[in-house]
Amino acid sequence: MTDRQDDRPIGQGLGPSEPARISATEVIAAALTLCWLGLVAAFFLMTDRSDGGGNALGLTMTLVAICLPVAMIWVAAVTARTAREMRAEAQRLQGAIDAMRSAWMQQAQTTALGMKPSVEKKLDEIAAAQRQTETAIATFTSRRDTGATQPSADRKAALAAPRAAATGEDQPGLALGTPAEDMRAPVSVADFIQALNFPDSPEDRDGFRALRRALEDRTMAKLIRAAQDVLTLLAQDGIYMDDLKPDRAKPEVWRRFAAGERGKGIAALGGVRDRSSLALTAGRMRQDTIFRDAAHHFLRQFDRTFQEFEKNSADQEVAEFAETRTARAFMLLGRVTGTFD
Repeated sequence: MTDRQDDRPIGQGLGPSEPARISATEVIAAALTLCWLGLVAAFFLMTDRSDGGGNALGLTMTLVAICLPVAMIWVAAVTARTAREMRAEAQRLQGAIDAMRSAWMQQAQTTALGMKPSVEKKLDEIAAAQRQTETAIATFTSRRDTGATQPSADRKAALAAPRAAATGEDQPGLALGTPAEDMRAPVSVADFIQALNFPDSPEDRDGFRALRRALEDRTMAKLIRAAQDVLTLLAQDGIYMDDLKPDRAKPEVWRRFAAGERGKGIAALGGVRDRSSLALTAGRMRQDTIFRDAAHHFLRQFDRTFQEFEKNSADQEVAEFAETRTARAFMLLGRVTGTFD
């Protein structure tokens, strides 16, 4: 029975099983056997055997009566030993399973912690840099932006709605000079798209320049701040737009969305297929009222701003717009809220 010690699994905190030893069960069984044999011997010594031993049937019954109790004693002893070994084997197996589960969970946590901190750190750095940018807008506006002041055919305005129409012709103008907003050059399509994608790192000077330019426009600033709030809330659940790989939709589908079409006709816009992100976002929408309000506010601002952007953009620019982090957040939240159903 000692040959089993090399076949048993070794669990956490358990060494190889010890060689089989005589246990208390075997000692008790041996003692009972000796007692029984002693009683049988005493019985035969005190019994009168002058009859010559009887016939063969009587002899057989006598042997059965002697051997049967001994066999039952040792069957019980072997059964108890087997049960004890099975319990020990089950404990070792459970220990091995626990060790494997613990190792797997530790490996999974290590992998997750090895992948997520870089992304989280990157997002935190971007958010901190954005806050610094917003607080320093007053200082930045006094600087000369050579890229914005030089006229160029590539600097087409991102939004088609002119600012002059927003004031109204029936409103008398005050003799206070031209407003600062009218003196600025309109935000170009390239800057607007780059701002919606947010800077990639604190060293992304072009990204922060585009973000600063877009924040100076009221309409764009509303969408950018709404997108920033949504991206921050999604990051709390480990959902990052860089991890999503949505299916690309044709520019004509985006234009139908800008024209007001909803439902299955624009279902191609809901290209996000990540089930875990969809499930986490849907659960957050049901349980978190702050997240739900922020998501609906973001969707409204996205709808209004994209309607103006689509009127003044080419198909290639619409395709580039769809690749931004803001557009991916719209695809995710649109799928969850049923915009494309």
